Amino acid sequence: MAGTRYGYRNAKNAVAQALAILAAIFGLFWLAWILWTTFHNGIASLNSALFTQMTPPPGESGGMLNAFFGSAVMSLLGIVLGAPIGVLAGTFLAEYSRTSWLGETVRFVNDILLSAPSIVLGLFVYTLVVAPMGHFSALAGAISLGFIVLPVVVRTTDEMLQLVPAQMREAALSLGVPQWKVTVQVLYRASLPGIVTGILLALARISGETAPLLFTALNNQYWTTDLSSPMANVPVVIFQYAMSPYDSWHTLAWAGAFVLTVFVLLVSLAARAIVARNRIVNE
Repeated sequence: MAGTRYGYRNAKNAVAQALAILAAIFGLFWLAWILWTTFHNGIASLNSALFTQMTPPPGESGGMLNAFFGSAVMSLLGIVLGAPIGVLAGTFLAEYSRTSWLGETVRFVNDILLSAPSIVLGLFVYTLVVAPMGHFSALAGAISLGFIVLPVVVRTTDEMLQLVPAQMREAALSLGVPQWKVTVQVLYRASLPGIVTGILLALARISGETAPLLFTALNNQYWTTDLSSPMANVPVVIFQYAMSPYDSWHTLAWAGAFVLTVFVLLVSLAARAIVARNRIVNE
């Protein structure tokens, strides 16, 4: 009887493992196909004009210099707006309201914001900023990206600070160090690699967001540094050019998708490198 049950459990385990492996292969196959298609078409579309010329009018050739600039400005501004607030909120949750009802409520709301569709955040910023201003703007786009950054950084900071051993807090407090100094000089130093990793992952996520920018920054065919006016950005340019009937625009869309994919890949690898380096140092 015991041998029969043991064999039955082994059979179920083997079936479950086989199904899990097949599911992983199925998912990886489509991921590899998407990446290969992007790289194959993107590399073939790369040229010097992509980084030196502006987005062209319909039917003509050109580049995406203004779109790259716009994406860099709005992404960095989104990080500047969202990351500091996220770090402070995560610090509050981890150090001052770890088990209180307020902390649990903030975590619950943050989880909702983390899983909210980006288009909803774009519509919210459209109502909050774009509609009162009467026009699209790069500032509104940066604010919408900041809302996407915020929950990622809050969650990362909260979890990283909670991983710091309690002995470090107790040792610093026993020496008479104020709580704020313990947080800044001890806890932040210990959790800095994890917090930076969270910020980099947030940057990688917002780099390819299209929906919120359609409702906030929209697009601009020309070069502009005015944050109060519409500004070109890579995701929206890719979306518009991919939907167009012009082959030259399709080529630019593939090239932009390739550059964006490589950027996200490099940022993700940098985040993993920081985590791996911190793990080696701790060991």
